[in-house]
Amino acid sequence: MAAPAWTVAEDGLRLTIRLTPRGGRDGLDGLDTLADGRQVLKVRVRAAPSDGEANAALMRFLADLLDLPRSRISLVAGASARLKTVVVSGDGAALLIRLQARLGPT
Repeated sequence: MAAPAWTVAEDGLRLTIRLTPRGGRDGLDGLDTLADGRQVLKVRVRAAPSDGEANAALMRFLADLLDLPRSRISLVAGASARLKTVVVSGDGAALLIRLQARLGPT
């Protein structure tokens, strides 16, 4: 079984994201499974991957998607890579329910 794209903790939700910069639009493209069996959330942003623009666009997109202030979302790994780890602070279980509602049926 694939490792899930998220981990719920008492202080928040940890997300594994595969980011596509210059994706033509900002959007959530669902879930994908990598060759090593890990599951990721696929996100695309219009911004280019230079000067941290794509990372900033990702943080804004997630804040809008989850209806949270930007200050509750932190990039903790993968600043210069396609695969990123993001932590959303708050009630992890409630955040997961909100995320799954935005994902729709998987």
